[in-house]
Parts: sequence; structure tokens; C-alpha cells
Amino acid sequence: MTVEVSAQAFGQTRSQQGRDGGQYIPTIWVDPDGCEHWVMDDGAEGYMTPHVNRKGIPVCRRGNLCGVMQSDQFFATDSYRIHPAGKQRLSQFFQNSTATSFIITGHTDSRASDAYNLRLSLNRANAVASVAQASGARIADVRGYGERLPAAPNNTAKGMAKNRRVEIICIQ
Repeated sequence: MTVEVSAQAFGQTRSQQGRDGGQYIPTIWVDPDGCEHWVMDDGAEGYMTPHVNRKGIPVCRRGNLCGVMQSDQFFATDSYRIHPAGKQRLSQFFQNSTATSFIITGHTDSRASDAYNLRLSLNRANAVASVAQASGARIADVRGYGERLPAAPNNTAKGMAKNRRVEIICIQ
């Protein structure tokens, strides 16, 4: 007689397939609109806020774009190192803000490859997030979008300069 035992009997879901050794690893992230999401390793997902409107839709903390820094003012070309004056300005920004947390997003123009731009934009966003954390700010999320969310067309030098930016979203 053969007894078949499912993965769920050992606390594993089918999606894990034993890769995590049966550990439960939840994930939490915050959208730009301030909604905190949770996801379990079996793919179930939901909102963390207990507040909903009459239709059952979550009411999240408001997030607004509270800072746009043209990255050319803070970073050298093809670099994610922030110069000292830039660090000081950023530190003052974070110390004076009344936000409860921040989402930092990096962007590039379209001159390099997509993979390179994604990496550069994330590195620049992480550099700003590092200054924020050193200033005592809470960082909810850091994202690199590369050239995927342009603020202007990339067909002029002025447009490309607008796309080389790091945005700071304040969660109130």
C-alpha cells in the first residue's frame, strides 16, 4: 500500500516546491499611492490597511511626489555617487520633511541599453535612499525604472535631461 503525501502536509505550498525548506517567507511592499500590500509565498495577496470604503476598496495613506531631483545635479555621468553638496541638500530635505516614509524611484534617459539603465537608475535610487536612512528617514521602497517612465521625449538634450532624475514620493 502506498500513501501519497502532499507538499501542504509539510507546510509547503505547490509554488514553493521545497525550495525554501518549508519556511514561511512573507513579503510586504508599498505602492506609490501609499497602499501597503502583503503576499504569501503561495501567491495569496492582500492589503495591510484595515480601512476600507463602502465598496470594500482599501483606503490607503496618501502618497505624493514631494521631490524631483534632476540627477545631473547630484551625479556625474554614468555614476551613482552623490557629491557632498548633494548629500547635504538631500539630508536637509529628509530632516525637514513631515512624511512618515518615502518611496525613492530612479529614472534615466534612453541612451544606454535597457539593462544598463535599469541598473543605473536603481543604484541612483539606492544612493538617495542611503542618504535618507542616514538622516533618520524611513524608506518604504526603492525602485529603478530605467528609461521606462520618461518625463519628456528622449529626442532632445533637454528632454533627456528631464528623464535623468530621482523622484521622492512622500507617504503621509
